[in-house]
Amino acid sequence: MIKCNLSRILGEKKLKIADVARDTGINRGTITRLYQETAVRVEFDVLETLCRYLNCDISELLELTEEKSGAQ
Repeated sequence: MIKCNLSRILGEKKLKIADVARDTGINRGTITRLYQETAVRVEFDVLETLCRYLNCDISELLELTEEKSGAQ
C-alpha cells in the first residue's frame, strides 16, 4: 500500500490544510484526502505542486509499505 506522509510533514512545518490550499491553489478536499490518507487517486501536477511547496522529494511525501495483515 502507498502511505502519504502529508500529515506528518505539515505538522513538522506547522502548516494547516487551509494554508496549503490557499498558497498552492490545490483544492482543499484533495489536500484533506491526502492528509487523512483516504485519497484513491491523485494527479501528478498536484504531487509536483505539493513537493515544490513543501520543499520535499516525492519519496518523502509518498512511500510504499507492506499491505496490512489480513488482506489477501
